[in-house]
Amino acid sequence: MKKSLLLYAFIILVLMNVFTYMFYSKEVAFEQGRYEKVTKKLKDSLASVTTKLNDANYFSLEKNENAQNYFDSASSEKTVQYEKLIPYVTEKLLDFNSDPKGNPYVGQDKIGENKFIINKVKILNHRWIIADFNDGDIWGEVLLKYFVNDDESISFEVNQSLLYPKQ
Repeated sequence: MKKSLLLYAFIILVLMNVFTYMFYSKEVAFEQGRYEKVTKKLKDSLASVTTKLNDANYFSLEKNENAQNYFDSASSEKTVQYEKLIPYVTEKLLDFNSDPKGNPYVGQDKIGENKFIINKVKILNHRWIIADFNDGDIWGEVLLKYFVNDDESISFEVNQSLLYPKQ
């Protein structure tokens, strides 16, 4: 009786080990398959977002080689680095927000009690800027021309401005 009890215990123990081994080997295969699916999905999502970002930045000085080459003049002393120009131009335009009448380059006169200020700026190429502005209540956009003068100062000119209707 004692021998048969040990034999049954041994057989049960072997069966439990076989089932445990099968369970964990299937679980590992399942997790590896799930990992591969998630990784593929994330790579596809990353590629999609990268494509959308490149499309969104198509009209930007950072991506436009023709506009960048505009600043590389024949004389090496007159070369303007666009990487430094972008924040410089943005800062100069935003400095006009401190004017008590509002930023003069929004192309709109003060309507209410608040002045118009520029919030966001995107430099499109070697000549144009698009900017978003508001007075806290009314929003608009402006298309500007900018020029890098011989003394390396920046001048702006309003090309067109629009206000969105109040909602």
